[in-house]
Amino acid sequence: MRLLVVEDQEEIARLVQRLLQRENYIVDIAPTLSYAREALRSTDYPLVLLDRMLPDGEGTDLVAFARRHDIKSRFLILSALGDISRRVEGLDLGADDYIVKPFEPEELLARLRAALRRPVPDQNRVWRCGKVAFELPSRQVRINGGPVSFPRRELVILETLIKVAGRVVTRDHLEDSVYGYEDEIQSNTMESHISRLRKQLTQQGAGVMIHAVRGVGYMMKEEA
Repeated sequence: MRLLVVEDQEEIARLVQRLLQRENYIVDIAPTLSYAREALRSTDYPLVLLDRMLPDGEGTDLVAFARRHDIKSRFLILSALGDISRRVEGLDLGADDYIVKPFEPEELLARLRAALRRPVPDQNRVWRCGKVAFELPSRQVRINGGPVSFPRRELVILETLIKVAGRVVTRDHLEDSVYGYEDEIQSNTMESHISRLRKQLTQQGAGVMIHAVRGVGYMMKEEA
C-alpha cells in the first residue's frame, strides 16, 4: 500500500517515512501543496498524512482539492496547530483524523490503521488465487489457511498481482506500485523481487505461478 506524506520539514517527513516503511508501507513525500496535488492526480493513495502549515498554502486546501476531483484518499492531519478550534476546523473541512505534533509513533500508527479500516473502495474483502488469500484492510496473507509474512516489496508485488489475477500487469505499473519517487531502481531489481516471491510461494505450496510476459510485464495464475 502506498501512502503520501505532505510535510515541508524534512526531518519530520523522513521520521514519518521511516516509521511507516517499517510497517511495510510504500511512502512518498510531498514538501508543498502543488507537489501534493500532482501526486494525487497521478497516484492512488488510500491515505494522506498532511501538515497544515505549508510553504504555498493551508494544508486543508488539499482535502478540498481531492473532493472536487473525486479523489478517494483519506486524510490524517499532523499539525502543531493543536488548539480545539483548529482541530474542529480541520475535521469539519473533511479530514478523517487530526493528530497534534509532537505525537507518539504508536498513536500515529493506531490512528492510521483506524482510518484505513473505514469503508473505502476495495476494502473489507479478500483477494484469492490458488491457495493464497490476501485480506484487506489488514494486508494479511494466508496460504493453505495459515498466515505467511513477506518482505515489504514482495508483499506489494503480491498485492498488485493478486488483485487482477489472470491478467497481465505491466512492468511500469508494477514499479509504480512498489517503488517511491525517490527510490533508485536497478535494471534487474524487479526480477530479483519476483524471483524471491516465486520461491516463497513455491515453498509454501501456494498453487500459483507468476508468469513473465516478455516485453510487457507479469501475470499471476492458479496452477493447472
